[in-house]
Amino acid sequence: MIQARIQARAPGAPPPPTVLHGAARDPATEAPRAVVAGIGFRHATLPEEIVALVAEGLRQADLAGARLAAIATAADRAGDPAIRAAAETLGVPLVAVDVEALREAGRRVVTRSVRIEALRGVGSLAEAAALAAAGPDARLVLPRIASAGATCALAASGDALPS
Repeated sequence: MIQARIQARAPGAPPPPTVLHGAARDPATEAPRAVVAGIGFRHATLPEEIVALVAEGLRQADLAGARLAAIATAADRAGDPAIRAAAETLGVPLVAVDVEALREAGRRVVTRSVRIEALRGVGSLAEAAALAAAGPDARLVLPRIASAGATCALAASGDALPS
């Protein structure tokens, strides 16, 4: 279930990230989610690099025309201005995935980074975030790709999976 933090914000400020605690399905409809981009990034990464990497991921997965439902990252990084600006530029919500959900989804990642595994307990932050945000039936439609400062993976579930 996705739970949103509700807080006052300044006019024009991006909305706060959604915080994921468990399955990523809308409890009202139980509808499958569309494509979710999981993002890992270094502190100095610019939002333009993240946006370009998401676009490249969609292109590589032959999903350039697909509807991106959200971008997802670790909860402790979701407040970073770069990821918030990237989500705003892409016009999608930012899902902040908590440690438990990352580790649960981390069992299904296909890429392994020794550094990220030591830091986060998952082989790929991007893949785990995408899988967690897309829900328990999600599968990767694009394993992790990388730029100089970011990683991106794409996941979808149910009917949202491309044929």
